[in-house]
Amino acid sequence: MNNTLRAAAAAGLALLCSGCASHSRPDSRAQDLVTLSIVGTNDLHGSLLPKDGRGGLALFSGHLKNLRAARARDGGGVVLLDAGDMFQGTLESNAGEGAAVIAAYNILGYTAAALGNHEFDFGPVGPAVTANSPADDPRGALKARTREATFPILAANLIDNATAASVRWPNVTPTAMVRVAGVSVGLIGVMTRTALTATMAANVRDLSIAPLAETIRTHAAALRQRGASVIVVSAHAGGRCTQFDRPQDLSSCEDQSEIFRVARELPPGAVDVIVAGHTHAPIGHEVAGVAITEAYSNGRSFGRVDLSIDRQTGRVTAKRILALRDLVGEEYEGAPVVPDPAIDRVLAPALEAVRPIKEKPMGIRLDTPIRRLTPISPLGHLFSDAMLAGSPGADAAVNNSSGGLRADLPAGPLTYGSVFEVMPFDNLLVQIDLTGKQLRRVLTRQIEGGRRVVGFSGLRVRADCKGGTTEVTMTRPSGAIVSDEESLRVAVTDFVAAGGDNILTEVIPPGGFALNPAAPLVREVFADYLRRLKSPLREEPLLEKDAPRLSLSAECSKS
Repeated sequence: MNNTLRAAAAAGLALLCSGCASHSRPDSRAQDLVTLSIVGTNDLHGSLLPKDGRGGLALFSGHLKNLRAARARDGGGVVLLDAGDMFQGTLESNAGEGAAVIAAYNILGYTAAALGNHEFDFGPVGPAVTANSPADDPRGALKARTREATFPILAANLIDNATAASVRWPNVTPTAMVRVAGVSVGLIGVMTRTALTATMAANVRDLSIAPLAETIRTHAAALRQRGASVIVVSAHAGGRCTQFDRPQDLSSCEDQSEIFRVARELPPGAVDVIVAGHTHAPIGHEVAGVAITEAYSNGRSFGRVDLSIDRQTGRVTAKRILALRDLVGEEYEGAPVVPDPAIDRVLAPALEAVRPIKEKPMGIRLDTPIRRLTPISPLGHLFSDAMLAGSPGADAAVNNSSGGLRADLPAGPLTYGSVFEVMPFDNLLVQIDLTGKQLRRVLTRQIEGGRRVVGFSGLRVRADCKGGTTEVTMTRPSGAIVSDEESLRVAVTDFVAAGGDNILTEVIPPGGFALNPAAPLVREVFADYLRRLKSPLREEPLLEKDAPRLSLSAECSKS
């Protein structure tokens, strides 16, 4: 976050849950049963407001109030969990380093939240995103937010290398035990095994990630020993499914998704529900007896699992995984949904502080949206072209377009707020030197990895897959083929240069690349590039159908 946005700081959600039973439906009317509704959110990324007529935390609060009233009538209760990546992504959130999100979550009454990888992006308190002196705490901004939360932050498998134990920061704990409607509920928070490669490396270099299943198994047993009748995991790790009419049918799911593997590795009955995240995809399924819900991202939805619990034995007798649908202002639990004015009031200062910056015109109009697509991304092309144009002397640019670009550019007159949401990270645009062989190795690994191919500019790349090997040819604009021995100056972000998303891991020299700390923010380079373009801008030319910068042979396309 630059100083202008930091100064501004001083001053949800779609897919509503409706009925689809995974097996027997809970009936809390019976006097010996109590219903707990486990509600899960994930990957809010600072999306506090409605977008395209849906979502927003005020509307989400209206749904929660209706659900809590329904549970109060039948003697049950609600457990509200978040699966991480709460803050990073919008001006109104980033300008205060996530303070507006925590203020709203406190009003929403969250029971607990897990840490995600992007919780570490802000670094120390203030404008610097990494520590500039020994006095700077690389997790200062995060700890400021955890202190403000009125609910515990869970991080069981985030290990402090100095102690070889789970981190113990203000209000951060591996587990929590709560009592809801007379039921003892044990809560565990974990994050994906790749979490520390998907944030600023300098902010997490003294941390490590313990195996998820082993961590959950150990803590679940301890919580059961303490009297927990129900165990719920909030996991910043997820998966992906496409069909939701039969929660026990996993045929539409990515079977080897991280959270599915975790569920299968757990002892039977160890965990009742997992609230998942990180993959920005939907899940509403039962895996190895564990109900798993994940609700896309950016405040568009929430997940819900209803548990029936025997009051006498504490045993879970039934689970109901509710399907997801768009969250809009309509009836929920038998009553109209009314947006919560208390949420609007608490968010108002953050919104007003950044409004002039967010609404600033860019001086260019888009006739069509410019989208993030895979593997050929028109927005990725536009962004990497801007990186190359903003890097005098560079031969090429490489960017983590799949994970690094967070929103599409919308059609219509472009504002700075939309540009910010494409690249909310305070990454610097730096230059590194690679040989032709090293860059070819990087691109080959990306192509062989499948869906997530980096964005690049300044080269044409042809990949041929033969006999289990991938041969990559790189060509300069002049038509000359890049040899293994050539030296190339490559524009990248400091995040990628430090090993982010494992893109350059295999070619990073001992001690790392020498980076310029005074380099410009890549977001501002992109904004300046857009201002120089002529209106109107359209997506179709950026697809490069006639002369694609990346060409894959038929064999590569099948792999």
